[in-house]
Amino acid sequence: MTLAAVLCWLVGTGVLVGLAGGLLGVGGCFIMVPVQIWLFQAMGVPLDIAVKQAFGTNLLVVLPTAFSGALGHSRKGAVLWRAGITMGMSGAVGAAFGATIATHLPGATLKIIFGIAIVAGAVRMLTAKPPQVDAEPTTVAWKLIAWALPIGVLTGLIGIGGGALMVPVMVLALGFTMHRAVATSTAMMIFTAAGGCASFIGNGMGVEQLPAYSLGYVNIAAWAALALTSVPMAQVGVKLAHRLDQKRLKLIFIIVMVYMGIKMIGVFGWLGLPL
Repeated sequence: MTLAAVLCWLVGTGVLVGLAGGLLGVGGCFIMVPVQIWLFQAMGVPLDIAVKQAFGTNLLVVLPTAFSGALGHSRKGAVLWRAGITMGMSGAVGAAFGATIATHLPGATLKIIFGIAIVAGAVRMLTAKPPQVDAEPTTVAWKLIAWALPIGVLTGLIGIGGGALMVPVMVLALGFTMHRAVATSTAMMIFTAAGGCASFIGNGMGVEQLPAYSLGYVNIAAWAALALTSVPMAQVGVKLAHRLDQKRLKLIFIIVMVYMGIKMIGVFGWLGLPL
């Protein structure tokens, strides 16, 4: 694959990632990670390294994207910053630990774990009873930390910002409305992405067969192509999120998660479907 083709794929992916970040309160990992794995392998990078590079680079892209999305939501008064910072700081510790574990696991195993986690979050969101409209989100610090810490470990393990997992928890267990959960999870991802990314960089230093422009398990060239498009598009996603009703927003969230989760597990390949 030519460099021009790789850059086109990354720029297009960045546009979708930014929309997902602002619209769904997630880092766009379920779009970025599969595309990056495919592109790195097309460049001749072994699967094991390609997966870890995708995870590490994804987390670095999440940082500015989440910051941009959080600012947009904050202007609309939707971010509960105390909850977001509390969960973010504890989630960052967990993410650093989870990323360290990930760097010692086979890439094929990480792909399956990634897919299962995304699908599980979507299924739970689809089947659980929604909270009452007048429900108030919890402000109890230990409850926020108790949920954020293990989710942080998982986000580091599978290289995501945490929104795909945290939004369902906020809605179903912590009493957030969908819009509040989307907005506050975006703020939380600033911290979890930073913790996980730092760990992927540190654990990837000195590894052989890394592609050019790599800093540990983070590829700076891929990051630049993705971040330069995803950050401004996050603002577009924010505007769309506040124009959609909660039922429609939830449905979009579930459909995208299920598709990408099944794809990463490899179900479409086993069935011989070109999806």
